[in-house]
Amino acid sequence: MVINEVMSLSTLSLRMESLQMRKFLTVLFGLAGLFGMVATAAAEGSHTPDQARALVQKAAEYLQREGKEKALAAFSDPKGEFVDGDLYLVVMDATDGRLTMLAHGVNRALIGKPQIDVRDADGKAFNQETQAALSTTNEYWVTYAWPNPATKKIAKKKSFFAKVGDLIIGAGVYD
Repeated sequence: MVINEVMSLSTLSLRMESLQMRKFLTVLFGLAGLFGMVATAAAEGSHTPDQARALVQKAAEYLQREGKEKALAAFSDPKGEFVDGDLYLVVMDATDGRLTMLAHGVNRALIGKPQIDVRDADGKAFNQETQAALSTTNEYWVTYAWPNPATKKIAKKKSFFAKVGDLIIGAGVYD
C-alpha cells in the first residue's frame, strides 16, 4: 500500500511538472510571436532617406534595362521587388503638364490620374513644387504630410524624386 501511494504521488508530481512545462512553453511561444510582430512593425517604418534614393536609382536602372512597359508594371506590383512595407515607388509623366500617375507601388487606383494639384494633409502643393524644381535639376527632395500605408496615419514624409527621360520616379520615407 505504501508503494502504491508513493507511485501515485510520483505520477501526480510528473503530471504537474508536465502541465507547468506546457504552460511555460505556451507563454514562451506567445511572447516570441508578439516580439516578432513588434519587430516587423518597427522595421516597416525604419527606412532611411538613403534607401529611398537607392530605390529610385534601382528603378531608373531597371527602366533603362527592361523598358518602360515592363518597368511600370514591376513598379506597381505591391508584392514585387520595388515595394518594401512603407517604402515604394511612384512614377509620373514628366511631359504632360499634369503629372499623370503611371505607376504606384501601393495604390493602383491613382494610376492614370493627374497629380499636379494634389495637396498634402496640410494643404501643401508638393507636386507643383517638385515639378518646378525638376525643371531646373534632375533630382529633388521634398517633405510633406502624407498617409503612411503601414500605420494608416498622417506622417511627415521625405521623398526623393528623379527625372528619368520623360518620367519622374520617386520614393519616400516616413518619420
